[in-house]
Amino acid sequence: MGQHVVSDNKKAAENEQPRETAVEFLASIAELLAMVLFIMTFVFQTFAIPSASMESTLLIGDHLLVDRERFAPPSRWMGPLLPYRDLHRGDIAVFLSPEQPGLFLVKRIIGLPGDRIHLHDGAVYRNGEKLVEPYVQHVLAGDYNPFRDNFPSVPPSPLYGVTSQVWMMTYSSYIQGEDVVVPPNSYFAMGDNRDVSKDSRYWGFVPRENIIGRPLFIYWSFVTPPEEYEMRSPGERLQTFVHTILHFFDETRWNRTFRLVK
Repeated sequence: MGQHVVSDNKKAAENEQPRETAVEFLASIAELLAMVLFIMTFVFQTFAIPSASMESTLLIGDHLLVDRERFAPPSRWMGPLLPYRDLHRGDIAVFLSPEQPGLFLVKRIIGLPGDRIHLHDGAVYRNGEKLVEPYVQHVLAGDYNPFRDNFPSVPPSPLYGVTSQVWMMTYSSYIQGEDVVVPPNSYFAMGDNRDVSKDSRYWGFVPRENIIGRPLFIYWSFVTPPEEYEMRSPGERLQTFVHTILHFFDETRWNRTFRLVK
C-alpha cells in the first residue's frame, strides 16, 4: 500500500510542470513587444492614402502595409536572408517628398536612372517608346495643360502649379532633345491619376535615399473626404475619430480589404 502511494507521488511530481513566475511572464511580454516594435519599425510600416493622385489604383482612405525591406540596400549580413531587389519600372513605391521634408508620398516608378522621358498629349514615352499603361486614368477630359501634358517641352513655372524653386532652377540641366534624362541614383515617379497628380513633373526626381518601401496590400479602406488629411486641430481630429467609430461598419470599403497593391 505504501509503495503504491509513493509511486503515485512520483508520477504526480514528474507530471507537474514548473509554473511561470510573474517576472518571467512580464519578460515574455516585453520580448514580444520588442519583436513587434522591431518589425513595425524596420520591416513594415503603415501608410494612409491622403490624395486622389493614385486613383483608381489607390483611393483616399486606403490604409496600406508597406514593406520597408524590399527596396532597402542589401547589407553584408542580412542580404542573403531578405528579398532585396532594385526598383523596377512600374513599381509602386512610398517615399519621402523631394520638395517637402517629412511628407510621405506614394507614386508609380516610371523612369530609372538613364531613362529618357517625355509626354506628348498626356501619353508617356520612355526611351522613344510609348508606354501602355492600363492603370492610368484621365479625369479632366478636354482640359489641356501644356506643361502637364507635353512635359518637358514647357518649362516649370508657378503658372502651372510648380512650387519647387530647386526644380525650376535645375530643370534645364536634365533636358536632352525633347526628353528629360533621369540622373544616377534617382527615379522619375508619376501618379496613376495623371491629370491631378503632383509628381516628378512638378518637383523633380526622387533620390534613392528617399525610398521608404513597397506597398504590399490594403489592410483597411474607409470612405474619407479629401480635406480630412488637412485637419490638424484637436477638435477636428476628435470629430474625425468619433465619425470613424460611428460609421466603421457602413463606411468601410470591405471589398478592398486585403487587396494586393500592383
